[in-house]
Amino acid sequence: MCASVRACVLLCLTAYEDATIRQYQRLTKQLQPDMEGYERAKEKLGEAMYPGVNSLPSQDTDTVSKEAVDRMAADLEKQIEKREKFSRRRAFHDEADINYINERNMRFNKKAERFYGKYTAEIKQNLERGTAV
Repeated sequence: MCASVRACVLLCLTAYEDATIRQYQRLTKQLQPDMEGYERAKEKLGEAMYPGVNSLPSQDTDTVSKEAVDRMAADLEKQIEKREKFSRRRAFHDEADINYINERNMRFNKKAERFYGKYTAEIKQNLERGTAV
């Protein structure tokens, strides 16, 4: 187990950060940039492509192609569809401990337990026994 509460917290944070990094890498791996469009815009705009401190933004630099918007919308729809596949109605267990005040808090507690449960098991046992420091 953990040497201290601080060590447990640090381990828990790294577990959550690792999951976040994996999701970010998966999403960015799927992105396909339009390099031809980028090169065309760079040739067309010249120095205005990279505005500096003293330059004013113009209407020409903020244009986004319809294809890029469609790609982003399709990617977001794919993420939503994938998320919907994983959300299903869970069975309610009468024997389970009630450690929540509403549905949202119940989901949060389950997520926290899933990520941090193995690191906080010893602390919970000490609190239940009354021997916590």
